[in-house]
Amino acid sequence: QVQLVESGGGLVQAGGSLRLSCAASGSTSSSYIMGWFRQAPGREREFVAAISSRGGVTNYEDSVKGRFTISRANAKNTMYLQMNNLRPEDTAVYYCASFLVSGILVQATTPRNWRYWGQGTQVTVYS
Repeated sequence: QVQLVESGGGLVQAGGSLRLSCAASGSTSSSYIMGWFRQAPGREREFVAAISSRGGVTNYEDSVKGRFTISRANAKNTMYLQMNNLRPEDTAVYYCASFLVSGILVQATTPRNWRYWGQGTQVTVYS
């Protein structure tokens, strides 16, 4: 079992930055692929980024490429999402996920392929 707790959300003006953190607990959590999703009101949960267990391989949704950076510190059992040049359309609840069932990073974009989820942290970007 893995527990995930997100933090770092908040209210920010367009063009600003935030860094989200996801603290994981569980004996093997550092060996899992991890990822970030987001969900805006009235919309389905959508993929943002994913990172391999050792952090060497990443995958991003097209609209965040060049603006967001996913990373992890396995010694701290923590994953991060650095978000720069934020836009109002980035407003959503951001969720971290762990344990991609297939272990295949290209399949990370589908929420049902993940086993563990955090409770989410709200990010609001105003213009």
